[in-house]
Amino acid sequence: MLFLFWNNSASGFIISDIRLEGLQRVSAGTVFGAISYSIGDNVGALELQGIARSIFKTESFDDVQIGRDGNVLVVVLKERPSIDSIEFEGNKAIKTEALLEGLQGSGLSEGQIFKKVTLDQIASDLERQYVSQGRYDASVEATVEELTRNRVAIKVDIYEGSVSGLKHINIIGNLAFPDEELLDLLELRIPKFFAFFSKDDQYSREKFQSDIEALESFYLDRGYLDFRIDSTQVSVAPNMEDVYITINLEEGEVYSVSGVEIAGELRDIPESSIRALILGAEDKVFSRRLMTSSEERIEAALGNAGYTFASAKGEPVQDEEDNSVTIKYFVDAGKRAYVRRVNFSGNTVTQDHVLRREMRQMENGWASTAMIEGSKIRLQRLGFFKEVNVETPAVLGMEDQIDVNFTVEEQPSGSISATVGYAENRGLILGLGYQESNVFGTGNSINIGVNRSDFQTSLSLSFFDPYFTVDGVSRGYSISYRKSDFEDFNVASFSTDSIGANVSFGYPISEISRINFNIGFENTQIEEGIIPAREISEFLDREGSEFNLITLQASYRMSALNRGLLPTGGRSQSISFDMTIPGSELEFYRINYNGQIFFPLFDPFVLRLRTDLGYGGTYGDTQTFPFYKHFFAGGMGSVRGFDGNSLGPRSTPSPQDRFNDPDPIGGNVLIEMSAEILFPLPFVDDQTQMRSVLFFDAGNVFNTNCPQVSVYCLDIDEGELRYSAGIAFTWITGFAPLSFSLSFPINEKEGDEKESFQFELGKSF
Repeated sequence: MLFLFWNNSASGFIISDIRLEGLQRVSAGTVFGAISYSIGDNVGALELQGIARSIFKTESFDDVQIGRDGNVLVVVLKERPSIDSIEFEGNKAIKTEALLEGLQGSGLSEGQIFKKVTLDQIASDLERQYVSQGRYDASVEATVEELTRNRVAIKVDIYEGSVSGLKHINIIGNLAFPDEELLDLLELRIPKFFAFFSKDDQYSREKFQSDIEALESFYLDRGYLDFRIDSTQVSVAPNMEDVYITINLEEGEVYSVSGVEIAGELRDIPESSIRALILGAEDKVFSRRLMTSSEERIEAALGNAGYTFASAKGEPVQDEEDNSVTIKYFVDAGKRAYVRRVNFSGNTVTQDHVLRREMRQMENGWASTAMIEGSKIRLQRLGFFKEVNVETPAVLGMEDQIDVNFTVEEQPSGSISATVGYAENRGLILGLGYQESNVFGTGNSINIGVNRSDFQTSLSLSFFDPYFTVDGVSRGYSISYRKSDFEDFNVASFSTDSIGANVSFGYPISEISRINFNIGFENTQIEEGIIPAREISEFLDREGSEFNLITLQASYRMSALNRGLLPTGGRSQSISFDMTIPGSELEFYRINYNGQIFFPLFDPFVLRLRTDLGYGGTYGDTQTFPFYKHFFAGGMGSVRGFDGNSLGPRSTPSPQDRFNDPDPIGGNVLIEMSAEILFPLPFVDDQTQMRSVLFFDAGNVFNTNCPQVSVYCLDIDEGELRYSAGIAFTWITGFAPLSFSLSFPINEKEGDEKESFQFELGKSF
C-alpha cells in the first residue's frame, strides 16, 4: 500500500469529494462501502491509513494508494486480475470436475478474482489428497499466465505417480485371536497373484481407517470393552512404492452382561414390550453389534406406534471388578407424530389415485414407519416405476406432524411381446395390437392383439381392473380366437382351432397374497397333420376332434418381491388348479406351482432359486390326458441350452412316415428348477432396467400314463432330468424386453436338440 500525504498532514482536511481511479470490474459501491468516511468529515494521516486498510481487506485489489487533490480524497486502485480459464493436465485418478469443484469451494473459479496465495494452498491440498490415496510420489505444479485486460489463465500440471503397494501388515498385541483371523477382516491385503485385478494391496488412508474401525468392531462385538489401538505406523520405502503397516493393540478383558436397564420416556408403550426387543441375554458375552441392533429394533417399534422421532441409546456401564457390564437403554419416545399429507411427485403418466390406493399409511393417522415402508414396497411392485423414494419431513411450526413425500421415476409399462418380435422356436412374430399394463395411467391393463407367426394366428381382447372395488377385488375379462399349427412349433404334427372367453375375480387375503377364481368356455377343433403321430390318431379316434369345455380355475398367489420388474430381493409363489366341469366332453384337471426366492450373498451378488412344477390328470370317462394340454420344456424361460419345447416324451411316427422322425409331444408332468447368481454389469450406473445372471437349469417333462402305442414315452425318472449352465442377460428397453442366453448342456443324450445361443424379444425372465 502506498500513502500520499500533504505537507501539513497533522492539520488534516475536510473532504469535499471522493474520487476513485483504476476501477474496471469492481463496483464503486464496494469501495465506498469500505470507506467509513463521507463528504464533510475531517480526516488526517491516521484516518487515511485506516481507509487504505479497509479497502485492502476487501481482497479485490493488489495495490491501494491514498492521496488528496485539494480537498478531494483521491483513491488510486489496482485491481487483482480475474481468472479467465483453469486447465488440468495429467489427472486420471481424480476427475477434472471434482478438481474444479474443490477449487470453486476455495474461491478459485473462472470469472472470480485471482489470489496467488490461495492457488499455492490448493496445490498443497491436492498433493495431500493424492498422498491419502497412497500416491506418495505425486506432485502438483501450478503456473499462472497473464493475459490482456487484467486476466490470468491458470494451468495445473499434475503428476499422479503410482499407487503404493502394501508389502507387510504386522499386528502386535493380539493374544485371543491369531493374525490370520484378524488380517481377514481388513480391506487392505498383502499382494497375491491376482492383486493387480482386485487392487486390495493398494494403500489408501481411507481403506486403512476403515480397517482400524473393522478391528474395533470385531473386538467390541466379542466383549472386549477395554480394547484400544495404542498406535499405528505407516512406513514408506525409499522407492515411494512399498508400504509397511504396524498396528499395536491392547485387547483387555472379556465382559459379560450382568443386567439390562431401561430408562426414559416410553409414553404408552409397556416396558415389557421394549424389553422383548432387546437382543442378547444376561450372563452372555457383551456385543456392541447386538446392542446397536437392539437400539434399531426399539426405534423401529416406536416408529410403528407413531413416535417417528423416537430415539434409543444403549450405554454399557462397566464393573471392572467382575468384568461385567450393565447395559442401560435410554429411550425417548418423543411426541407421537401424525401425517398431515401424503404427496406424490414424478408420476407424469400414472394418476395420483393409482398410487394413493396402494398406500397403507393414511393421512391424519399417526405415522407408522412400517406402514410408510410398506406403501413404498407396494408402489415398487406395481412395475410402473424404475425407482421409488420416500421422505418424511416435519411440518414447519407443527412439532407433531409430518408430510410423507413419495418421489417416483416412471418406466415403460407397455409390452409388445405378443405383437412384434422374434423367437427362434416361433419364427417371425408380426401383428397389430395394443398391450399396456397401465392404461392412460389408470393402473388397468388391456390387451388387444391380432398376431401372426409361423406357428400361430391369434386374435385376443382382454381387460383387467386390479381395483374393481375399493377393497382391492379385481375383475378381468378376455375373449380369444387362436389357430395353431404345432408342427411349426417343434411339436408333433397337429393343429388346433379354438375360441374361448372367460371372466375372473381376485380377492386379497393379505398384504402380499390373493386368491383368484376364473370361469371360462372354450371350443376347440383338432385337425391331424398330413402324417399324424400314432398318439394323436389314437386320442382323436377315441375322444373325437371337437370339444366344448367349461373350465373352472382357482389359484393362490403370493408376492413379497422388492419390485415388479426384474426383482432382486424377496420371494413369490403361486399355485393354481383348473378343471373341466363334470360331464364335459373331456374331463381333466391341471395343477401348476411356480415360485422364486432371492438370497443375498455378498454385496452386490444375489442368489435366485426358481421352480416350476405341473401335473395333469383325468377323471370320469376320460382315460387319456389331452395331448394338446401337455406341458413342454426346453428353451428360454425353461431349461436353457436345449431347443424350445424339445425335451421329454416324443411322438410315435406313423408307419406311413418314411422319415420316421419322432417329434416332441410333451407330457402331463413338468419339473423345472433353476439357480441363478445375479451380478451387476461393470460401467453401468442404473442396473434396475437390466439383469445379468450366471445360471444352472434342470428339468424335463414326463408322462405318467403313456399310451400303449408310445415308444419314446418317459415316466418320472430322476435320471432323465436335463441340466445346463451358462450366462443370461435381460434388458427392459423402451421397445420391449430383450433376453438372450449363452448356455451349455451338461448331460445331453442322444436325440436331444441342443441350442447354445438363444434369445427372445418381448418377455423378461
